[in-house]
Amino acid sequence: MKIALKLAAAGAGAALFAALPAWAQDAAAPAATVDKGDTAWMMVATILVLMMIVPGLALFYGGLVRTKNMLSVMTQIGAVMCFAMLIWVMYGYTMAFGPDASDALKPYISGFGKAFLAGVTPSSQAATFTDGVEIPEYVFICFQMTFAAITIALVLGSVVERIKFSAVMVFALIWLTIVYFPVAHMVWAAGGKFFEMGALDFAGGTVVHINAGVSALVAALLLGKRIGYPETAMPPHSLTLTFVGTGLLWVGWFGFNAGSALEANGSAALAMINTFVATASAALFWMLAERAAGHKPSALGFCSGVIAGLVAVTPAAGNSGPFGAIVLGAVASVICFFFVTVVKPKLGYDDSLDAFGIHGIGGIVGAIGTGIVYAPSLGGPGAADFSIGTQLVTQVSAVAATILISAVGTAIAIIVAKALTGGRVAPEVEQEGLDLGEHGERAYNY
Repeated sequence: MKIALKLAAAGAGAALFAALPAWAQDAAAPAATVDKGDTAWMMVATILVLMMIVPGLALFYGGLVRTKNMLSVMTQIGAVMCFAMLIWVMYGYTMAFGPDASDALKPYISGFGKAFLAGVTPSSQAATFTDGVEIPEYVFICFQMTFAAITIALVLGSVVERIKFSAVMVFALIWLTIVYFPVAHMVWAAGGKFFEMGALDFAGGTVVHINAGVSALVAALLLGKRIGYPETAMPPHSLTLTFVGTGLLWVGWFGFNAGSALEANGSAALAMINTFVATASAALFWMLAERAAGHKPSALGFCSGVIAGLVAVTPAAGNSGPFGAIVLGAVASVICFFFVTVVKPKLGYDDSLDAFGIHGIGGIVGAIGTGIVYAPSLGGPGAADFSIGTQLVTQVSAVAATILISAVGTAIAIIVAKALTGGRVAPEVEQEGLDLGEHGERAYNY
């Protein structure tokens, strides 16, 4: 019997993978059947991740910029989301989760046998983590498609208010192809480099957040600072919209994390409670850090803490006990606060909306911390003979490799985008605002 999908379904931890022999099915086993409950849950989870992007991330990022750039941010996010979806069904899916490539390429990329979804039909099935229980392949394709879409959208947070719309689209095409698809394969597909190393990443600490965060930093450095930064104050124009976006992101993140179990089961329930408590802890600890630094606990701090907690718990969602998740959220929040308020001003880089300070740093803390909280002695689901030291070496190796791939790939993508489009808007457009200069409209009529 042929394997329905030879992949380590995105968003699930290597801990679960260890229990499965590379997704192989015994030829003597009964035919796998589609579970309608799991299918329904995964369809809902997929839609929740879509909600994270539009309107969630669009409102979160949009509220943080100046009034004159609100619509440009929302338009960029919506456009790259749509572009990523089309690229995904054309060749992204097969690059990440298609049939095996040659032995030399298998650790880094899949083959192109499913380009343009060749051979995929309504009856095609994708494996879950329970033998004999599967979901429609189209559902899995859609779920993974939303992950690719939100990751490229996250990168934009560092370069808003100055990057051309055309540069955004060129960058997205190249970045998804040479960075996101290979990393997704390496972490989540059977035979992938990090997968075979045993790296733990339940829902995208490396694939989504470190990838996006490091790429955001490199993109910001290569594109240059906004005019007037840091001398001119550039406060958020609507923390109300940012707060609404934060809530939509948190709700949608349950599809992101709990959906990565691929089934409506106990693993999804563990990811769900961890997404609650780690985030709650991080939100409060960010405000505590503000108070300790001599500031008032703020709404922006609350929103930043929520995102930091969500980012940190992503790789640990199904790989930690609830109290390990609480500690992980708190630690990540304080470290992200330090990077955003101390390191960034000292180094002077213009990461507009702190995509690196929260997603990059929070992803690194979460990915490495997962190697600790997975331990059964700390309430995690690891085996009795689990070794924290051994797992930490694996986690750090995967993190370091992801940082390198993200940095090099982003540099290539930005250089090409600048060569083809100029990269930045003209100074007069930046002064006037990208809403009018790039899109010919205003967010507000006053």
